[in-house]
Amino acid sequence: MTQHSNPRPLDGITVISLEHAIAAPFCTRQLADLGARVVKIERPGSGDFARAYDERVHGLASHFVWTNRSKESLTLDLKHDEADDILHSLLGKADVLVQNLAPGAAARMGLSFEALQERFPRLIVCDISGYGEGGPYEKKKAYDLLIQSEGGFLSVTGGPGEEQMAKAGCSIADISAGMYAYTGILSALLLRDKTGVGSRIDVSMLESLVEWMGYPMYYAFEGAQPPARAGAAHATIYPYGPFPTQGGGTVMLGLQNEREWALFCEKVLLDAALATDERFSANFKRSENREVLRQIIVDGFARLTVEEVVERLEAAQIANARVNDMQGVWDHPQLKARDRWREVDSPAGKLPSLLPPGRNAAFTPRMDPVPGLGEHTGGILGELGYSVEDQARLQAAGVV
Repeated sequence: MTQHSNPRPLDGITVISLEHAIAAPFCTRQLADLGARVVKIERPGSGDFARAYDERVHGLASHFVWTNRSKESLTLDLKHDEADDILHSLLGKADVLVQNLAPGAAARMGLSFEALQERFPRLIVCDISGYGEGGPYEKKKAYDLLIQSEGGFLSVTGGPGEEQMAKAGCSIADISAGMYAYTGILSALLLRDKTGVGSRIDVSMLESLVEWMGYPMYYAFEGAQPPARAGAAHATIYPYGPFPTQGGGTVMLGLQNEREWALFCEKVLLDAALATDERFSANFKRSENREVLRQIIVDGFARLTVEEVVERLEAAQIANARVNDMQGVWDHPQLKARDRWREVDSPAGKLPSLLPPGRNAAFTPRMDPVPGLGEHTGGILGELGYSVEDQARLQAAGVV
């Protein structure tokens, strides 16, 4: 493990995770960032199926590299009789069990909170699923795109017309569930300090994403018209969105009030009289007449480069951004200036890795290697008292 001088918040906490894909791995990686020891239990031979999503990172999968640094990989066939002893020995030393297996799978293996509580009273159990326990959708299969659909995200994302509906470009339903699992576990650890006993956390991907849909839901309160799909523009504020510039570049800008609208006309479009044009004299009018106004802005920007438009927007103190591609993010000057990149080891060698958001001056986040499949099996079994001969027998039997 990487040495560090100051204690981390979760030093001494052990997490056992029966995880795959994104939601649970993203949760547990953040626990590892804070110092927790995370033992990732994987199927012998294949492991977390996210390992095989692609080979974009020197032969490793992009999702896996992102969500699995600083963990230990233990291969264990949970369907084998002898695996039960190994798993329960691990749970006896653990603080948290996280799982996002198929609905009901953990309970069938005797790993529900109720089944474990008497034997491990301080154990915190976090169950992550698509729809949560109970209800008609309890056993329904759930993938990120399906939850984006059920949670209403697709209905407000993309361009006008059903054929222009769009999903998020990253796994936001998984990410939201992973974040609520992460914060739920932190709160459960604090609660255990007060009560002395563990608790159960039931995280639903649907509920996690619906929480994030609060604005469009309340906008459509009691049957009101929901926000229109507006592509990368704002559904109800204008101008707010992407605009092309000379040479094929794009600038994203956003106006929030009438003062900014007047400054935009005067200092960016160089047409102060436009601010009082009756068609555009209030936000709702600008939104209603957005096609006409868009053409005026596009014509004004057609003679300017991205850099020139940004310079005018900055001078007018109008919020703006460049529309970066992925290489632009890798090269982002702000991330470099704030020294946010580190290198972590992996089975494919050294890889760049972003420090966790939310810098705390009291400690350094843990940034240890991305594990190879079963890389730590021998060491973990040794800690549990299994001899080299025992380990060889377990391996030959397909247990590990």
